[in-house]
Amino acid sequence: MEIWHFITQNWRELITLFGEHAYIVGIAIIIAIFTGVPIGIWISFNKKAAEIVLYIAGIIMTVPSIALFGIMIPVLSIFGHGIGSVPAVVALVLYAQLPIIRNTYAAIKNVNPNIIDAGVGMGMTRSQVLLKVQLPMALSIIFAGVRVAVVMSIGIGAIAAYIGAGGLGHYIFMGINQTYDAMIKVGAISVAIMAIGVDYIFGLIENRLVSKGLRLS
Repeated sequence: MEIWHFITQNWRELITLFGEHAYIVGIAIIIAIFTGVPIGIWISFNKKAAEIVLYIAGIIMTVPSIALFGIMIPVLSIFGHGIGSVPAVVALVLYAQLPIIRNTYAAIKNVNPNIIDAGVGMGMTRSQVLLKVQLPMALSIIFAGVRVAVVMSIGIGAIAAYIGAGGLGHYIFMGINQTYDAMIKVGAISVAIMAIGVDYIFGLIENRLVSKGLRLS
């Protein structure tokens, strides 16, 4: 009852924070996809590079989110963006790299070599095999990595409020400071609802883009 009362009293602010959260995560995921997928494709043809890239991405994932946000402040202060949405987006992009790169790499590497040979035998160039054979067959696994990255970024994005980036984490931190349980619960529930909803939407997109036969396999 207290939660519902808080929502009815602050629904405009809740919508604003929801929009801020979605904006930060959305920008970060778009950047992560346009960087992570090409990197994943590249390292699938370079074993040494794969070991180095996956190792670095794994190390980044082990850094606590608050610590990484803290590192971003002095680094980006040089460029006048020490606090706010910029360091939050940069940190989220770094966190999202591992699932996207790893899934892209694994998906490309696991395409049946016989299918690749068949494409080459039909006269396809290496780039044509990649674009017309390997990527379509790998799309489902790549999407799985993106979905993991999105859900993870929504959760970590709540901590971005700690460095002034706004978003639903604002309610969580303010609620902790004020010992206001309803505010904490509304913030946490809103983050969970966003994560579940976005994951569901990405699932629908995947079902439209990936053929049924590949999904079943």
